[in-house]
Amino acid sequence: MSQDNLIKLECTECKRVNYHSHKNKKTLKARLEMKKFCKWCKKHTMHKETK
Repeated sequence: MSQDNLIKLECTECKRVNYHSHKNKKTLKARLEMKKFCKWCKKHTMHKETK
């Protein structure tokens, strides 16, 4: 897996980076958003892709 396909997912409430993932940047141009569990907030929150 190449390094340029890796992304970080940050919690929108506490602003902590909780997850790392990868995506195909040629086909998906928009920033990724998904609802994931935040262990600091202790609930499911929206996580957005960061640089």
